Amino acid sequence: MSAAPAPAPAPAPSSTPPATSTSTPTSPSSPTPGALRVGPGQTYATPCAAFAAAGDGAVIEIDAAGTYSGDVCGIARNNLTIRGVNGRPRIDAAGRNAMGKGVWVVQGTNTTIENVEISGAKVADRNGAAIRLDGKHLTLRGSYLHDNENGILTNNDGVSDILVEQSEFANNGYGDGYSHNLYIGHVASLVFRYNYSHDARVGHDLKSRAESNTITYNRFSSDGTGAPSYEIDLPNAGLAVVLGNVIQQPANNQNPGMLSFGAEGATNTRQELYVVNNTFINDAPSGTFISVGSSVGTAVLVQNNVFAGAGAVTNQSSAIQRTNYQGMSPGFADRASYNLVPLPTSPLRNAGSAPGIGAGMSLAPTAEYRHVAGGAGRAVSGPIDIGAYEAQ
Repeated sequence: MSAAPAPAPAPAPSSTPPATSTSTPTSPSSPTPGALRVGPGQTYATPCAAFAAAGDGAVIEIDAAGTYSGDVCGIARNNLTIRGVNGRPRIDAAGRNAMGKGVWVVQGTNTTIENVEISGAKVADRNGAAIRLDGKHLTLRGSYLHDNENGILTNNDGVSDILVEQSEFANNGYGDGYSHNLYIGHVASLVFRYNYSHDARVGHDLKSRAESNTITYNRFSSDGTGAPSYEIDLPNAGLAVVLGNVIQQPANNQNPGMLSFGAEGATNTRQELYVVNNTFINDAPSGTFISVGSSVGTAVLVQNNVFAGAGAVTNQSSAIQRTNYQGMSPGFADRASYNLVPLPTSPLRNAGSAPGIGAGMSLAPTAEYRHVAGGAGRAVSGPIDIGAYEAQ
């Protein structure tokens, strides 16, 4: 087994939070010039009517004041921007589906969807999706996908880049373990940041077969209603950075593993996993925080993580483990309310080590997850704290 590439020293992280806010965006109230407008008194009564009329490159704005139950369809044009305005519009499948696949079936290239709520996707093969990607390249931002058989389900084109940020996924899954909050197929890349994915029904909070996965500053958790399997499943390995996340496993779960890498065979081109400055919480009596498939030939880097609760850190004997905390008393400010900032007496304070560079990027965390589905800058002064949050 080969060792993980040795991280090079990274520049000291800035003590100044990023200038760009990562909080959940507010919906615009003033119309975009030239946009196709949907809603009461607008040109189009429903989103699907606007999609059918749109040309490539159109902006479609959906007023939250409208009622769009049962409005399901394919979206064929390229370079579309679809966004909710004046609040977040709700689209409920209401027992209908498009093409036997879901609510919105995206067939075009370079589609951006912002600030919408979609629920109720159900189809005959139990794989209905709120958003089904049959085209190429998708951005989802500031949205809420819940109570579908899949939140997002993509194709396996091998070339698409998927960006999902500042969004919430809840209670998706048929309940048979084959559908999930998100199911990303064999695409080129997934960037998943500042999201809240929770309570998948038997399936995973996030499953991705992408060649490259960058999973940063999210919360994966459960209030006990969903009984998920893995919180994060990367079944075909690949190049993966899991940085700055809160990852909680409930006592009621379908699988004792929390982060799984290469469980179905390391068939992606690379086999590199970097797990840095995350806070793992296991509320089950046993388990494995990081489960690595036997076909993965590269040692996983595990650095500056909190492993709170019972269980093994990893089943990979060659994993490189640096300055992690494992135990029952991490010293959080308020575990019950997910205030996971270290207390002044916490063993996490100033106990981390410089993460360096891996996967061509700095592994030093620059932000922290903020509830719900947002984030803020992480200011570090002196040695970095262990886990997803820095004491101030």
